[in-house]
Amino acid sequence: MALGAERYATRGDTLVFLGCVALSLVAMSLPSGTRDPLASGLRRTVLLPFLQLQSQSELLRTSRTRFAQIVAERDSAALATAFQGELRAENVRLRALLGLGSRLGSGFVPAEVLHQATPTDPLTVVISAGRRQGVRQLAAVVSPEGLLGIVSAVDGGTSVVATWAHPDFRASGMAADGSVYGILAPHGTSGPGVWLLEMRGVPYRQAVPTGTVILTSGLGGVLPRGLPVGIVIGTASETEWERTYLVRPAAPPGSVSHVMVLGPRGDDLRGAFVPDSQPATP
Repeated sequence: MALGAERYATRGDTLVFLGCVALSLVAMSLPSGTRDPLASGLRRTVLLPFLQLQSQSELLRTSRTRFAQIVAERDSAALATAFQGELRAENVRLRALLGLGSRLGSGFVPAEVLHQATPTDPLTVVISAGRRQGVRQLAAVVSPEGLLGIVSAVDGGTSVVATWAHPDFRASGMAADGSVYGILAPHGTSGPGVWLLEMRGVPYRQAVPTGTVILTSGLGGVLPRGLPVGIVIGTASETEWERTYLVRPAAPPGSVSHVMVLGPRGDDLRGAFVPDSQPATP
């Protein structure tokens, strides 16, 4: 019984299809004066619900496409906004580096900070300049803020820089007015103190006020004279004959993306970092 109903429905569908084809052929054979009014009447009556359904489907498809486009534009705007502050800060740093280069004039190699030398050593970085660019071992590496570190190893196209936080870092430092000298070294090798320097060997009778700018002295011939190192923030320790002062570094390694590697220089470079200052007293 069910099979007969299926066969009947199939024959009925076939007859309806053949009838539609016949009507189509008849409509196509009619003259345009008769065919066009008939087609217009069908569109306004029998076919009207189907045409409305097609219009609504097209509107829905267009709305979905427009919605996806708006969502993509919103996501792009949110992403651009998220990186806007970082891009602005990097632009400021690059402008400062260009200003430093113009004040130095010559005798330096620009480089980009690539990554840490090893994943377990956050105290060294790799820069994109090496032997082919004229970089030498123990050269000073600076940012617009001041001294970042010293080149510890040189390859053909890259170099490893030991930052001021590295346990092996040492430098001869002085107060900005040249009245006090001492040895700069990292304040500890682990914990929060690793991000500070200390100025050792200052005679007890020579007090260094908080806020004093510390520069490289140039003694020893390794680092040029007048590179900003940091600012005194307090006293670490004292004995009967000397004091050790805490120094907040001027160039945080984590925020530096581009640097300059300095060649051998005999001039006082403080004017390149602080143009309005006077050279330190010999």
